[in-house]
Amino acid sequence: MPSAKRDYYEVLGAERSASAEDIKKAYRKLAIKYHPDKNPGDKVAEEKFKELGEAYEVMSDPQKRAAYDQFGHQAFDPRSRSGGGARGSAGGFHDPFDVFREVFGGGRGGDIFESFFGGGNGEGGEPGGPARGSDLRYDMEITLEEAVSGTEKQITIHKPAACETCGGSGAEKGSKRVRCQQCGGRGRVVMSRGIFSIQQTCPKCEGAGEMVEKPCKTCSGDGRLNKAATITLRIPAGVDNGTRLRSNGNGEAGQRGGGTGDLYVVLHVAEHEVFKRDGDDLHCSIPIAFTQAALGAEVDVPTLSGKAQIKIPPGTQSGTTFRLKGRGVKNVQGYGLGDLLVAVAVEVPTKLNSAQRAKLEEFAHLCDDSVHPQGRGFFEKAKGFFS
Repeated sequence: MPSAKRDYYEVLGAERSASAEDIKKAYRKLAIKYHPDKNPGDKVAEEKFKELGEAYEVMSDPQKRAAYDQFGHQAFDPRSRSGGGARGSAGGFHDPFDVFREVFGGGRGGDIFESFFGGGNGEGGEPGGPARGSDLRYDMEITLEEAVSGTEKQITIHKPAACETCGGSGAEKGSKRVRCQQCGGRGRVVMSRGIFSIQQTCPKCEGAGEMVEKPCKTCSGDGRLNKAATITLRIPAGVDNGTRLRSNGNGEAGQRGGGTGDLYVVLHVAEHEVFKRDGDDLHCSIPIAFTQAALGAEVDVPTLSGKAQIKIPPGTQSGTTFRLKGRGVKNVQGYGLGDLLVAVAVEVPTKLNSAQRAKLEEFAHLCDDSVHPQGRGFFEKAKGFFS
């Protein structure tokens, strides 16, 4: 009878004001404690586990929880009209792994829990046929110059490649494939564990469901051998740090005649001692003498394609940035060239001889407020702090 049921908040050990996250944490803790795998043959733990599932099915659904808070267990009693607003019934057995799927990112179908506990394709699935080889990842460091201009690189990797003797089949010439005796061709074996049936990949045929009568002596029936492969990679101009390039068919060879995987090369651009990159633009900083900043000058600046020249106007301040159009990076998608942004840093001499000092002191005496407009503006704003 519904009246005999324990209060769902009591079952979960949660307060009525508990948040959805608190409910989830309480359920996870108790579900692990009373899980049948941890309590084999314990009927009390089994009943508690089912009770937890029933309670969590209601308390994890905002609409069902609201109905329960208002009507109690009668909200889900099919004999009571007051429960008409809630979908489903709390009397059914709640899938105890829904909360774990939510936590670990799994879905309801075809996930790890279904393969463990007999769901998914199960015995009705096709035995393992040809399997595509795994994709591989290779991390490569290149220079900024190589990233900007593009280049070709050769790399050597060790990977499973198709056995030349058997052509990747894993069988001696003339040998045929036969059904695996251990799994009966299903590719899986079923083990009983408590009240659950657990499916595992057949250890004898490794999930293929069949085996060769006479394994290839060269590869011992695997169909693959580890070999070194030298691969030439074309790196296009404009790639950036983290760019991923795909080399089709240069991954691992497939099993049982399956297709070859791909090779993914992840690029890491080394830091440059002069330039920094920001998208398709390059940045650099050059020092200039304070006399050049004050009087103006033409100075040479470095670029990745050679030397360039910029004109420094008289009165240039430290940190002023000059833009050289088209001297940056070629866009990898073909959208033109970035720019080079050159910031000037005005150098102040650290050592003066007597003649230089005398001239500077003379210059200082000749200066008035008009020579330091920025300083005058600052002190106007900050004069209140000096009173």
